[in-house]
Amino acid sequence: MWKPLCALLLTTSCTQTVSGGLYLVETAPLETTIGSSDLPEFHETWRALIDGAQNSLDLAHFYASNEPGSRLEPIVVALEGAAARGVTVRFLVDERFYGTYPETLDRLVAGGGVTVRRLSLKPLTGGVLHAKYMIADGNAVCIGSANFDWRALEHIQELGAVVESEAIARAVRDVFNLDWWIAGGSPAGSRPVRSVEPDGFPQTLPMANADAVRVTPVFSPKELLPSEELWDLPYLLAWIEQAQEKVWVQVMTFRMTGRDGERFDELDSALRHAAARGVDVRLLVADWGKRPGTIEGLKELSQVNGIEIKMVTLPPAAQGHIPFARVIHSKYMLADRARAWVGSSNWEKGYFYESRNVGLLIEGEACAGRLSQYFEEGWSGPYSYFLDPNVEYEIPRVGE
Repeated sequence: MWKPLCALLLTTSCTQTVSGGLYLVETAPLETTIGSSDLPEFHETWRALIDGAQNSLDLAHFYASNEPGSRLEPIVVALEGAAARGVTVRFLVDERFYGTYPETLDRLVAGGGVTVRRLSLKPLTGGVLHAKYMIADGNAVCIGSANFDWRALEHIQELGAVVESEAIARAVRDVFNLDWWIAGGSPAGSRPVRSVEPDGFPQTLPMANADAVRVTPVFSPKELLPSEELWDLPYLLAWIEQAQEKVWVQVMTFRMTGRDGERFDELDSALRHAAARGVDVRLLVADWGKRPGTIEGLKELSQVNGIEIKMVTLPPAAQGHIPFARVIHSKYMLADRARAWVGSSNWEKGYFYESRNVGLLIEGEACAGRLSQYFEEGWSGPYSYFLDPNVEYEIPRVGE
């Protein structure tokens, strides 16, 4: 179960050290060999954050989809319980996906005490609310790849991080408040005042049983940020360009062509330049990338000297096909031995230029080393295989 990290003691000479901490969380898909004994699961973490909240809970998610008897049901019940004991609960979701999955959100509203707003980014940026995070009492935040979906807690590989830091939680809440403001009908130009300045980052935090790390929250899209200095894409590009030893990336999809049909070269070019310098470049992607529009770019990139790409296919569940599940969904990057990004963005143009996403830049060998182990387990695991540019892959069954 989740334990507050602020109780840990930290000894460091860094002048920006603050109380709090950081640790990684995951979902290990049921009926697979994937899983880490030292990482708590999302369903445990969310439940503990909700049960421990005294004043406020702010949740932002792409959508909400529950299933009776699933691991998400106790989370929904816990939110209802938090609202009943007087905790202010705000739940922000994407407007378009609410139409697909209204039941869970309608239940929370009907129970009283939970306020739900639906954010429509389409008229502003053309994108969606794709971020997945929870802020508890304004001082702890859980960020990662897991949607508020029963499948994300049982049948999808997910990765995230919990951060206990008032400064980082405030920065994320600035973004939440902006989106909440827009979703309430206020124009994007009439923005709430931000409470955190970007020069306050990185914050130095402890990791459990490890050395300190330096953490910076980052966001997209650029046009809808309280501070453009915290836009995520330039940081990712800079870290790739500065890498000397390795760049390892795991995302669900890496797509070189935007939905507008234009070539998205920025990350692709940065990886090619890194490989040309002799950097070990590896990509681990889901087999959902075999679909037209995505597989072509992956095949092209796989033929670049110094770049290796593996795909992952998880076995079906014993109960049979589960729509939109049985997939790796973690999103993170490692650059050399001490830099890591963990977030909610797939590597496609729209995720950085159009849609709301939230991530963390984490500097320090404690986190990068643990994520390297996580990556290597997936890279060498029984479900991964090298992408062959000469194979015509069968399109995987994703939906119904």
